[in-house]
Amino acid sequence: MPGRRRRTARSTSQSRSTSTTRSTTTTRRKAPARRTAGPAPERPVAGPGERVWVLAVPFRAPAPGAQWRADLQAHVWVGRELPPELAAYDPPPYTFERFLEDELNDTPRPVPPSRPLVPREEQATGAAAVVASAAAGHRVFLLGDDPGVGKTGTAVLAAREVCELRGGDRVLVVADRPAAITIPHWTRSIAGFGDGGLRWCVTTWDRLAKVVALQRTGLRFDVVIADEAHMVRHTTTQRWKHWKAVSGGGRATDVPFVLAATATPAHTPLELPYLAPQFAQRHGEPLRAWADLPARLAEHGFHVERGRYGWTWTEDADARRADLARLQGWLAAGEPPATLHRPAPWGPVSVTGTPVALTPAEQAAYESEWQEFRAEMQLARRARQTARGRAALLRFRQKAGLIRAQATVDWVKAQVEAERQVAVSVEFVETAADPIREALLDSGIAVAGIYGRDRFDVEAERLRFQTGEAPVCVFTVTASISLHAGELLPGGRTASTTPRVGLFHQPRFSGIQARQVTGRTHRDGQVSPWRVAFAGDTVEEQVARVMVERLAVSGSTAGADTSALQEIAELLDADWLPPVALTD
Repeated sequence: MPGRRRRTARSTSQSRSTSTTRSTTTTRRKAPARRTAGPAPERPVAGPGERVWVLAVPFRAPAPGAQWRADLQAHVWVGRELPPELAAYDPPPYTFERFLEDELNDTPRPVPPSRPLVPREEQATGAAAVVASAAAGHRVFLLGDDPGVGKTGTAVLAAREVCELRGGDRVLVVADRPAAITIPHWTRSIAGFGDGGLRWCVTTWDRLAKVVALQRTGLRFDVVIADEAHMVRHTTTQRWKHWKAVSGGGRATDVPFVLAATATPAHTPLELPYLAPQFAQRHGEPLRAWADLPARLAEHGFHVERGRYGWTWTEDADARRADLARLQGWLAAGEPPATLHRPAPWGPVSVTGTPVALTPAEQAAYESEWQEFRAEMQLARRARQTARGRAALLRFRQKAGLIRAQATVDWVKAQVEAERQVAVSVEFVETAADPIREALLDSGIAVAGIYGRDRFDVEAERLRFQTGEAPVCVFTVTASISLHAGELLPGGRTASTTPRVGLFHQPRFSGIQARQVTGRTHRDGQVSPWRVAFAGDTVEEQVARVMVERLAVSGSTAGADTSALQEIAELLDADWLPPVALTD
């Protein structure tokens, strides 16, 4: 691969620098010799009739005969055919390991035939909008269609045409977790819509380090698709650092076209750093000027200012509307636009509150936990102990949810008896997912669990729910899984057509997370109502009211109304904590 010669040149330069340092060192103290970068490891080479096989070996799994290559971040085996003991690690097409394997060999392995998928009209028109943006020289396109409208198909069709337009052939897809569901979903979609003869690499946000390591060899992608792009709305994470490297966010030239796909871009304009390259281009300003997005927004007249925990957005409603209108104009007012947002043709999701009447014993337990929480939060607040305050908030939410677990079980049983399939969204495992699941199993109801990769095969569990084998699914993920009726499943099967209903076991604080969760069942033309459970006449009821009232706002292409978060924080006496205490 390209890039090896450049690294050798740097290494030689460093060696000369080291020699000079040694010769000029004073006699009082000798400077330590600098370590020189060694030559790049030789790439594995296949002999006549052989192939370099790159394997998807799970962590700490035995792989006899295979060699771990740190430079490739993968196990490698060279030979004619994989031996039986390694056959289980043969990666499917379009995955990171298969992409790397095709790069290391003269010819890629053929892809087996797949069931063809026919694009819907929304996907075809959406792809045309993306291609027009790329043809105009834009750096980033924000695809913000509602959940279930078909962003995956739109992205695959668009990437093919953009590569043809720009003359490239490598596409990177970064999907959300769980990898056992999201990666197969993308690889099936690529095969179904057609890969266009391109080389596709599908990975997840938590595996980007492998792609970064691969790029150090000089490899570049021509198109990068960021699925659930809101995953990089914070610049203080390692994930952001890796994203910036693979997306070219810190470079002015030699950059891929980025397709950012998410129905929930951000809570505020401050959480859109992944769109900064497009903003810089829109204003004809150098990219480095937008390295600090909040500061640049302030210079452009946005109503943001530095607060105790970093930058904050104004709470003035008129000022917010003005900021959002300006931001929307930066993306949508151009010709062609750099964004597309289309609501679901089957209508918005219905979200209503479901009060739970606690028994006297449960009420007493709830009040005890609430008073204990209030006391602990006040102590943390006076001492400005952020970690202590966050821990108190977490404990209260866990205990409050555990008190209501039986009520959720009873509601789910009633829905199953009414011949509905139920999706139950929870945030905590030990105090919500496990007790709810175990109680339902004890009552004779099969339950699929999508949480804890080391406990369940998440894709197998999803299919149990989709086929109707398990009428209930308890899950902790917020995005990137499909639980809707009538879905086309792997192998040509179709999911059950039994109506789906959803339940939030706890009110969600984050509008982004809540909107993403409802899109798991309310998608692809399937209408699925959701309910929010809460303990009646408690602070939970007030939090749920705020969530239901403001849920729709989180779908704004430019950013969401965060006054809901402020209101929730005040209800819980947590307004002194950083916003991430409620949203992440």
